[in-house]
Amino acid sequence: MAGAARTKSWEYEEPDALEDILASAGDPAPAEQVSEAVVADGIRAAWYGRIAGCNLGKPIEFGWTWTPERIREYLELADAYPLADYVPRLDPMPDGFELVDNWPETTRGNVAGSARDDDIDYTILGLHLLERHGPALATDDVARAWTTLFPLEQVYTAERAAYINIVDGFRAPETARRRNPYREWIGAQIRADIFGYVHPGDVVSAARLAYRDAALSHTGNGIYGEMWAAALVAGAFTASTAREAVDLSLTVVPRRSRLADAVTFVTELRDAGVSWQAAVSEIREQFAVYSWVHTINNAAAVVAALLWGEDDWTTATTRVVMTGWDTDSNGATVGSVAAILAGSPGLPARFIDPLQDRTRSALFGFDNSSISDLAARTIRVASDFNR
Repeated sequence: MAGAARTKSWEYEEPDALEDILASAGDPAPAEQVSEAVVADGIRAAWYGRIAGCNLGKPIEFGWTWTPERIREYLELADAYPLADYVPRLDPMPDGFELVDNWPETTRGNVAGSARDDDIDYTILGLHLLERHGPALATDDVARAWTTLFPLEQVYTAERAAYINIVDGFRAPETARRRNPYREWIGAQIRADIFGYVHPGDVVSAARLAYRDAALSHTGNGIYGEMWAAALVAGAFTASTAREAVDLSLTVVPRRSRLADAVTFVTELRDAGVSWQAAVSEIREQFAVYSWVHTINNAAAVVAALLWGEDDWTTATTRVVMTGWDTDSNGATVGSVAAILAGSPGLPARFIDPLQDRTRSALFGFDNSSISDLAARTIRVASDFNR
């Protein structure tokens, strides 16, 4: 199937090689200088915002059952709609509703430190890799770190397929292509943020670094998703609005790709003055063909939450969770970007204080990591990268 010809109606050009990707993305956005104080505050805010957003979305993660309608119905039963805090747990649970099995750690009143999640694990791992390898980080370095630090059953879909290929002796790009039907799913996109943190204001450098990570497990729009998200994060350090950050992020995505079409579809809805609820309905209908953990539909949800987020961390992050699909991953991405845009003062204590400055992790040697320490280490790496 991988070698089969495209249908004649196929209108997209979606290369896999880095230079071809960037060439097809158009004119690169120039790097902008960011003050040390802005970088430091943005990185600290982003770590806390990402982890809080991930925990916010975890109880209702399964997108095949937790649709926007079901989420709203549950929250209304809990007198918590629209969502403005961690998801509450009703006791007893109403018939037909079931929270994801980690609910005790991630529901309102029960958060006591961050739960373990792969969306957090990969950000920690990315930091570790950048500390060890710096700008010379290569895809093979990522592969070795996965098999050394990650238990196989704590990686999923495309990452698990790639992990097995690594163990079987394959190297990228074959690790991404061999027996990997998930290679355009969201797994690479969730690994992106750290590469934006260390290249604030430089979307192209962030995307280039993200490519080396993405190419291990993904192809096509799976790769673009990580490059795009890294650029979105990097752009947020200099953007004055969420729309400006989104526009910057598109400069690293092939213009004739499905991902570029998806982001543009959402920005055009915003330009047309569509309401938030109507936008969610149109986005859900437009991208219904995709798995709930695909890159394209979830990127559209992220963009919508940022553009209709009213320049407010809580509004943006809760709205992406109420959109459904991959709620913990999208909560993490929006939580990160919106935190950079808002700065540390924009993060509500009701979300941050329960994290108790620590997070669980499945990575060997990184469980119960201090969030403030992760941020401080990231600030040092960013300083080294931008001397």
